[in-house]
Amino acid sequence: MLCFTHVPPLPLFSTSGIYLPASRRFTSFRIRMSSSSSIDSVPPPPDNAIVLGCGGIAVDFLATVDSYPQADDKIRSTSLKVQGGGNAANALTCAARLGLNSRLISKVANDSQGKGMLEELEADGVDTSFIVVSKEGNSPFTYILVDNQTKTRTCIHTPGDPPMLPTDLSQSSMLSALDRASIVYFDVRLHETALVIAKEASRKKIPILVDTEKKRDGLDDLLPFADYVVCPENFPQTWTEVSSTAGALVSMLLRLPKLKFVIVTSGEHGCLMVQRASKGTKPETLSLSLGFKTSYMILSPVHKHHLALSTSAEVFESQETDIESLLETLKHRKDSTTTFPTCVSSETTKLKANGVGTMTGRLFLGTAEKIPPEELVDTTGAGDAFIGAVLYAICAGMPPEKMLPFAAQVAGCSCRALGARTGLPHRTDPRLVPFLV
Repeated sequence: MLCFTHVPPLPLFSTSGIYLPASRRFTSFRIRMSSSSSIDSVPPPPDNAIVLGCGGIAVDFLATVDSYPQADDKIRSTSLKVQGGGNAANALTCAARLGLNSRLISKVANDSQGKGMLEELEADGVDTSFIVVSKEGNSPFTYILVDNQTKTRTCIHTPGDPPMLPTDLSQSSMLSALDRASIVYFDVRLHETALVIAKEASRKKIPILVDTEKKRDGLDDLLPFADYVVCPENFPQTWTEVSSTAGALVSMLLRLPKLKFVIVTSGEHGCLMVQRASKGTKPETLSLSLGFKTSYMILSPVHKHHLALSTSAEVFESQETDIESLLETLKHRKDSTTTFPTCVSSETTKLKANGVGTMTGRLFLGTAEKIPPEELVDTTGAGDAFIGAVLYAICAGMPPEKMLPFAAQVAGCSCRALGARTGLPHRTDPRLVPFLV
C-alpha cells in the first residue's frame, strides 16, 4: 500500500558549513510503500461540502480509430461509446464520486439525449434540479475521435439550441442553488448566466474557481471574481502576452488581486502552480556575517530555532527571487524515479518575473502519474477530472503539496478508460487511498 512521506527542506548549512541560498531550498512530497494505509483509514468527505457548477453539458459520441483520417478518407471505428460529457458536468461527476455534494446549472432540451444526460448525472449523485429543460430544440452533443496510435482525441462540438440565457434561471432558483455552497465553479461556457451567478456568489463571499480552458466570450468579465484558476498549457501566455509560463502566472496574480492561486496543467508533464501569500504573511530571511558577502535564505519553521544560536542573526525583508531560476531549481529537485505523482515547492518568497513585476508567494511543481503505454486508453476529460479533484481538495482543506499529486492521480485514473467519465474513480478506490489518508 502507499502513503505520503514528507521530505524536509534542505538543511540550514551545506556540508561545507556555508549557508544555502533561498533558491536552493525547497519542500517536496512523495509517496512510499506502506502496509498501514487501507480503505478503512480514509477519512470521511468534508461535512456538508457543496460545490455548485455552471457550464457545459453534452452527450459524447466516442469513436476509437486506428489512426486519425486524412481528408476524403473513409475509415471504420474500432469501438463506439455514448456517454455524458461537457466540462462542468464531467468535473462535477468527479467531485460527486469523491464525496462532495454537487449541483449543476446548465441547459438541455426535452429530447432523449437530454433525458439520458440527466439520468446519468443523477445516478452519480449530481443534483440536476437546477438544470433548465427546454421544451423544444436539441441538447448539446460532441463527436470525439480517439486515435489509438497517438492516444490523442479530436472533438467536434454542436451547441444546444436554444442557448441558455440569464433569464432562464429565476432569482429564486439561483439563490437556492447558492444556498450553503462551499465553492462555485465555472468552465466559462454559458458566460452570461455565469456572470450573474458570480456576482451573487461574490456578494455572499463564496469562493469561485474558474476553468480557463481557452479564451471564450465573457472570460475577461468573469476572471476578476475568481479566487482560483486552473488553465491548460499556453493559456497564461496567451492571456497575459508574457512569453514564459512562470512569468505569465505572476502576471495573472498581479492583474487579478482576488486570485489566491493559479494552476497550469501540462498533461503528462505535470503542472505548475503559483500561490499568493495570505494577507499578513511575510517571507522570513536570515542575514549572517560570515566574513564574505552576506547571503539570504528563507527560513522554514523547523529552522527558526537556529536564530537563537547566533547573536549576529537579524531578520530582514526578503530578497527578490527570480521565478525562472527558481523553477529550474525545482525541476532539478523533483523526484523522477517514482511512477506516482509528486510535488516540490519553494518556501514563501518574493517572486520576481522580469518585465512583469514582483509578488510574495510560493511556486509549486507537480508531476503527473507515469502511465504505462498499455494502460493509457483515452485522455478525454482528464483536465475535468483534475479540476474535480481540486474542487474536492479545496473543500477538504488540503495543502497544495497534497492537492496537486491527488488531482494528478485522479486525472491519471480517468485516462485508463474510454470517455471522460468511465474511468473517474470513487473516493474508496485503492489508488486514491495514499493521497487521502
